[in-house]
Amino acid sequence: QVQLVESGGGLVQPGGSLRLSCAASGNIFSIYTMGWYRQYPGKQRELVAIAGGGTTNYADSVKGRFTISRDNAKNTVYLQMNSLKPEDTAVYYCKMNLQRVGVRIMYDYWGQGTQVTVSS
Repeated sequence: QVQLVESGGGLVQPGGSLRLSCAASGNIFSIYTMGWYRQYPGKQRELVAIAGGGTTNYADSVKGRFTISRDNAKNTVYLQMNSLKPEDTAVYYCKMNLQRVGVRIMYDYWGQGTQVTVSS
């Protein structure tokens, strides 16, 4: 079994910062991509940032404000969010594309989601 556990969401004022964390545990052989997505009420999840293969990519709306990083030794991905805006309010999910021990195929695993609210 693989489990992704997120932390770090909450309420912050506009212009403030938050750092999200997502740690994976279980019988993991290797993790290929780690990413963050967000979902607005009634909308589909959208990509915020992704890290893999030595590169990172960001949604245009967060470029220059958000930074994704990963600690492979800890099977953890982070999202540093600065200069937060009310429109960043959403539920944030981490996703990892990984290979389990003894399994040849890679699968996507999702975290449970964490609420980020930007409001004064």
